This record gives sequence, structure tokens and C-alpha cells, in this order.
Amino acid sequence: MDIFHLWYPFAGKPLRDPLSCFPIRTEPRFLTAASRTRLEGPVCRDRKRVNTYYGNMLTLDTVYQASFALKEAARVTDLIRAPRMFPSDEVYLKTENLQTTGSFKVRGAYYKISRLTDEQKKKGVIACSAGNHAQGVALAAARQGIDAVICIPEGAPISKVEATRAYGARVELVKGVYDDAYNRALEIMEETGRTMIHPFNDPDVIAGQGTIGLEILQQLPDVDTIIVPVGGGGLIAGVAFTVKMLKPGVKVYGVQSSGAPSMVSSLHDHRVEALASVSTISDGIAVKCPGDLTYSLCEKYVDDVVTVSDDETAVAILDLMEKQKLVSEGAGAVSVAAALFHKVPAKGRTVCLVSGGNIDVTILSRVINRALIKEGRLADITVELLDKPGQLVEVSSIIARAGANVVGVFHDKTGNEKNLNNCTLRVTMETRDFSHISEIKENLSAAGFQFVGE
Repeated sequence: MDIFHLWYPFAGKPLRDPLSCFPIRTEPRFLTAASRTRLEGPVCRDRKRVNTYYGNMLTLDTVYQASFALKEAARVTDLIRAPRMFPSDEVYLKTENLQTTGSFKVRGAYYKISRLTDEQKKKGVIACSAGNHAQGVALAAARQGIDAVICIPEGAPISKVEATRAYGARVELVKGVYDDAYNRALEIMEETGRTMIHPFNDPDVIAGQGTIGLEILQQLPDVDTIIVPVGGGGLIAGVAFTVKMLKPGVKVYGVQSSGAPSMVSSLHDHRVEALASVSTISDGIAVKCPGDLTYSLCEKYVDDVVTVSDDETAVAILDLMEKQKLVSEGAGAVSVAAALFHKVPAKGRTVCLVSGGNIDVTILSRVINRALIKEGRLADITVELLDKPGQLVEVSSIIARAGANVVGVFHDKTGNEKNLNNCTLRVTMETRDFSHISEIKENLSAAGFQFVGE
């Protein structure tokens, strides 16, 4: 049975169950009095709030409307099995990194802009983004002849900034991270009357992202678990809402970077909270504070949100390239990292949502090296040796006989305080794994070489 027939009995009719449909305000109807009190307390003091009443309603109808509207702007991305990455588990990848503009963000942005009035379109739109939402807004605005201004954190990848400009939007780089760009966007909105296209805390944007949930259920009707990257929460809010309404038994887990765990912190403390700072290679989810709307939906529909380290994310990026021939940015790969390192209790058929592939090529090489080190495939060793001919040859020979490849050598002849006749040799080598590194060290030790710094 396809998703249309699952939903058909209710299509076009208002849902009477308040748990299924609610007016989008600063808090949904389904929250208890205690929950309302928590949300009305201090939240995200470093950021202003806009649109305390959002006007539209989030229902399955709006998600289906978004799916129809997106036929002219977004593609239905493939859901592919990943047996080389997960040989003993049935894990699939939802490849939003192959989406138009290289990210899922075009879905929510396009649907939101498609619903603007003629008067709003005349005044133009304003948005803030680390890059992917910016491209979605720029594309949607250009296709409808609407002027767009995008505020982007100055640390965003150059490739994302230039891609946004290429779609025709005007870009203003702002010092700081996403939240700083958001504050600048609010200033421009107040000065010019432009419509803010929020990257996550908007019901139309969330409905657009929810279309991914529809596609997953159509492509894999018997899915058991879905793992979703989380920044501000718009993607997981849309996916979780849609999936839970149609198949409540499906588990939906979110993943954040350990350097930017704003949703994890908020859900743990049962209130929207802002982090003092964020630091992660996953720039697309480096958000200090989730939205009040997205937080409410996550609290209701998401089973859990976990974190992964940058090293784990780097390994996921490398594995996607090597084993699946897919390029993912850090934010897109955190879902895969969570599955690789068993951060969530995924059972049965599992889908990892790879949300974007717009990684800066200048960062990619550093990410690859980091992943190689994490997997024991690139290693540095430093040995102390006598400053005499033949020592370098002997060390290199031992490494070569073990099957490793030397890719870098630094010979320091300054010696040390204890023995001025000695020098140090730092060798960078390609290895198979950590056991291979241990084997090489044992062979060097057996030959009488001592390691420095261990």
C-alpha cells in the first residue's frame, strides 16, 4: 500500500485529534501546562524571537501540498543500500546530498516562498544561513523573480557562498556563527519589510522538509529506524512529524555534533536553551539555539537525539567516499557516523539521511587525514637514534618490511638535553590499522630504537 492510500481517508479533511494537528504558535496545543511554563521561560537570550504566531498550520495536508509544489524544484532522491559500510546490517542512505543545490534545504525554502503573497514577493525576502539554506532560498527566489538577500556567517565554506551568489542572491557576510547572521537578518527585515525565510523554525519550511519522510515511506514501506542530522531542528521535526503520523512504530533518532549539542541540551533540560558557543567541522548544524517550534515537535515526535564527535564524522565522510562513492559534508554525515559507531539502538531496516554534500574542497583533505588517523591508516612515530650514517635506512627498512608506506620524514639533529649525540626522527606512514602500527613499533623496539613522547 502506498503512502497516498494510507493517508487518503483523511485527505482534505481537518484532523480532529489535537495531537495530530495544531496551530503553530510559540508552543503547540499538545503541551501540558508545565511544558508551556518551561517554554515561556528564558530562551535563547542572545537571539530575538520573531512571528510569535506563525499563522499557518502544520498538518499532513501541508506536507502533501509541499510535495506537490516541489515537483518543479526538487528531485526525489535515491534510497540506496550500503552493504559495504554495514555488511551485517540492513542500512540504507537517503541521498539528499544529490538533491538540487546539493542539500535538502531547497525543499523547505522553495515551499515557503511559493506560499508568499504578491505583496510579500514585491518586497523581497531575507534569510540567514551557513550556506545550504541560502542556496535553497536563492534558487526559489530566482525562479519566481523575487529579490533575495542572504546573511551568511563569514566562516561558511567559500563554495557555499559562491554558489549562493551564482543563483542570483545578494550575500552579506556576517562575523560570527549562524545566530549572529540571524540577528543581522532581523535588522534588515525590520528596515526593509522583507519576509524572513527562516531556515528551520517555520511551519511551511518544516512541511517542506517533511516531504523526505513521505519519500522514505514510499521507497521503504517497512522501514524500522530513521536517523536524521539535527541543527536547528527543522529537518528532523518535519521528518519525525510526517513519519510518526503515518507509521507511529518507526523510530526516529536525531544526531548532533558534540561541539554543537543545542537540541540535546534543550531536550535534556526540558526547555529551549542557547549554547554560549559552538565548534565543529559540521558547519551546517553549528547552531547555538534550536527553534521553539522545532523543539516542541522534537519533544513530541523524536525518540532520542545523540551526539557524535568530529573524528567520528570524519570517518563517516571517508567511508561514504570510499565505499559508496558519495561526497557528504560534515552535517550530512553525522547520521552515518551515529550508525557506524552504534550511537543509537537501530534495529531492522535503518535509513541514514545524508542531508547535504556541499563540503569545501579545501577542508576535504583535512577531513580525510583526520579520518585516516582515526582509523589507524595514517600514523606518526618519533624515534630517538644515534646521529650516524645508516640509521635512517634501518628505520625505513623495518617499516617497509612490515608493509607500511612512508609518506613523510622529519630529521631533527638538535639532539636532546641528556645526550647530545642523539637526534630524533619523525616518520609519517600509511598503515592498514592500529594493529599494523603496533607491529611496526614492536619491530623497531626489537631493533633497539626508543620512542619519543610515549
